[in-house]
Amino acid sequence: MKNSKKFWNWHKVKDEAGEEMDERVLEINGEIASESWFDDDVTPKLFKDELLSGSGPITLWLNSPGGDCIAASQIYSMLMDYEGDVTIKVDGIAASAASVIAMAGTKVLMAPTALLMIHNPMTMAYGNKDEMNKAIEMLDEVKESIINAYEIKTGMSRAKISHLMDSETWMNANKAIEMGFADDILEDKKKKCAADDVAFSFAAKSSQMRLMNKLEAKFRDKPDVKQCPLKNVLEEMKGTKIKELEKRLNLLK
Repeated sequence: MKNSKKFWNWHKVKDEAGEEMDERVLEINGEIASESWFDDDVTPKLFKDELLSGSGPITLWLNSPGGDCIAASQIYSMLMDYEGDVTIKVDGIAASAASVIAMAGTKVLMAPTALLMIHNPMTMAYGNKDEMNKAIEMLDEVKESIINAYEIKTGMSRAKISHLMDSETWMNANKAIEMGFADDILEDKKKKCAADDVAFSFAAKSSQMRLMNKLEAKFRDKPDVKQCPLKNVLEEMKGTKIKELEKRLNLLK
């Protein structure tokens, strides 16, 4: 088999200690099959052998303008039949046949800048009227088979999906999520963690200030503590943990 026919790559995932994890990463970049899988026994078998050579969850990074619908159908079927979870991450584009592969994901995530496109299948035909009619019938059946994949993922009616394909529909991440073709947007974990830390710090500071205000009000209302300079007492409490502030407030009550 020529190397040019292989359009995918597998990667092992390692933890911080350098140990291999159960999760595997699959990358599909560029055209789906430079040569048709219709009469190819080698390439589909190689993909399946590599898919089943391991176990555990798979993350598939997908960036493809489409290609051979037979190849996409086989890959879709193999991924759907795989026992582990398959997370599809569209980091560029999943168009045409590639959008069919995306539908095999247990979860489909899209980068904020990614695109997904669906349209009617196309072919080249040569011959007389009867052969042209056969080509049209074949395209109709191919379209129905593709609708099956979209329908399972989105839950949308076949008529609406057919109309979207007729119109060659392009979807950004938000639109794809709204229509059910994707589940969520890819997030920057580093920024998310930082945002969570800021939110936690802000919440903790707000809680501390609210408790300090309550303590200040209680001190003013208590005649037995008025002899203590209020300013000095509150200064001493700055930086006190929230639980300790709550304890002091309860004692004053």
